[in-house]
Amino acid sequence: MNDTLAPVTGRHALRRFFGFFQGLADDFVHGGVFVKLSLLVMGAGYFRHRQIIKGFLLTVFQTVILFFAITFALPYLRDFSTLGTVTFASVFNPVTMKNEINDYDHSFQILLYGLVSIVVLAAALVIWLRNIRKARTLEILSREGKRPPTFLEELKSLRNERFYITLLSLPCLGVVLFTVIPLILMILVAFTNYDQQNMPPAALFTWVGLKNFQALLTNNITSSFGYAFFKVLSWTLIWAFTATFTCYIGGILLSMFINNAKTHFKRVWRTLFIVAIAVPQFVTLLLVRNFFATQGIVNTICAQIGLTDFLKNVGMVPAALNYIPFLTHPAWAKVMIILINIWIGVPYLMLIATGVLMNIPKEMYESAKIDGAGPYKTFRHVTMPYMLFVTGPYLVTSVVQNINNFNVIYLLTQDVYRTTDQALANVNAKEIDLLVTWLFRLTQDYYNYKMASVIGIMVFIVCSVFTLLAFNTVLKRNKEDKFQL
Repeated sequence: MNDTLAPVTGRHALRRFFGFFQGLADDFVHGGVFVKLSLLVMGAGYFRHRQIIKGFLLTVFQTVILFFAITFALPYLRDFSTLGTVTFASVFNPVTMKNEINDYDHSFQILLYGLVSIVVLAAALVIWLRNIRKARTLEILSREGKRPPTFLEELKSLRNERFYITLLSLPCLGVVLFTVIPLILMILVAFTNYDQQNMPPAALFTWVGLKNFQALLTNNITSSFGYAFFKVLSWTLIWAFTATFTCYIGGILLSMFINNAKTHFKRVWRTLFIVAIAVPQFVTLLLVRNFFATQGIVNTICAQIGLTDFLKNVGMVPAALNYIPFLTHPAWAKVMIILINIWIGVPYLMLIATGVLMNIPKEMYESAKIDGAGPYKTFRHVTMPYMLFVTGPYLVTSVVQNINNFNVIYLLTQDVYRTTDQALANVNAKEIDLLVTWLFRLTQDYYNYKMASVIGIMVFIVCSVFTLLAFNTVLKRNKEDKFQL
């Protein structure tokens, strides 16, 4: 297979990485004086071959990077290993009769600006090293009597055959600034003791290694994070799979019902369910939360018709309560959250299923009918395999989305549900929390950034492992030739 068409595997990327440095060493050793001088002055190779503009721009770039490293990066990188040693202090000056603040260290600034400095200097180093290889290329072209492209010709190429570089440069820079750096910063916080007791600028935080991960995965007398993590993780996975497949199967069945030849007023049915999508989700969830509140309309109706007393008699509602704890009891709340999510999610899946069902070849149904298959067997052997073939990737991503489904859990239970498990309460978790809602509460309400970062990493690991396994399974089982007649 041609190397240019081969997929970039881990082994291939590693080979390219070491190949770059091997080529760099060869260029430096076998290159001329100006190639070697390019290690000290970036524009030296270009000046030698009369490419003045390129040489000048690279020299300016080198000057800016050196100025950045000395004036900005070096102070933060010097304190990066400790994240600061000088604490905040306000001292009264009897001369000026004012409180004066000392020159204190800010741990978060050191962490953030130190990370930015590392990224910038790493990018500059790559450009610096590639410049040596470019200087060697110019030397070889000159030796062979070939003219290298001028600065204007390279600018033209960036508008023509290499326009993809021009087009992608700004988005790539945005990804680095607003995605990569914040993500790395969050990961680094997980290895510190950054919390409410160590909050800059009043206090410093420092590196603690793997202690936060150990605290999350173990349970002891002083901390119940381990107990809470595995309990919240189990409910998160149960919720993700239950919410996904109830909406998925419900959407397919609803679509089949509406599109059935015996169903009348199809447009009316579709419109009624589409309204559930048109209304903003947070409005729907807040209204439903009020409906199922302790003194809400649903509890009022249930009490009037005797349903509340009946459930108390059969033991499904505690005897001390005169209402059904729809959103205040762990078991009731979990069931209600799943049922409410079905109401919100099924109409959207109905639209997707309608589009897929309309594209199933009629010949497949006719063949199944000729073979004597009834409605159930047709659904099992024709409809569902085709639906899974088309919507398999969506199903996988839907599970991941539900693992991180913040809106449904938070909006239905915030300021309503009170945990009765003291071990969970000690670490600010609840029985109905997902990992993402627990993470949110730790940061916004309790400023426990270190444990929130650890939980964020664990959410990423869970989602990535599931996604890799699920997509491999879906791609292996989805045989396109099965559905080509």
